[in-house]
Amino acid sequence: MKNSITIDGVEYRPASLTMGKRAVVVVDRGWIFAGDVEEKDGKIILRRAVWVFRWESVGFDGVLANPKDKRVTIKQLPTDVEIPSGSEIFRCPVEASWGL
Repeated sequence: MKNSITIDGVEYRPASLTMGKRAVVVVDRGWIFAGDVEEKDGKIILRRAVWVFRWESVGFDGVLANPKDKRVTIKQLPTDVEIPSGSEIFRCPVEASWGL
C-alpha cells in the first residue's frame, strides 16, 4: 500500500501517518494559533503555543509549508492558549515542531 503521493515535487501523506497532536488552529475573528492540542471541558487547549502574527506574499499554504520563511512572523507565547471549542473555524495537523 502506498502511503504518499507526490505532486509537482511535493510529497503528501495522510496526517495520521506523520502528525502527532500539533495543529494550526484558525479561530473566528482572524486569529491563528498553533500548538499541541488537547480538548477538555469545551475548550481547545494549546500547549507550546505560537501565534501566527503575520505573513506576506506566501499565502496560508505557504505558511503551513514553511513557517520559518522570512515573510512569516510567528511569535512564541509564554503560556498555554485556551480557545472555546465553538470558536474554531478549522485546524490543520502539522509536524511536532511546527512554528517553534
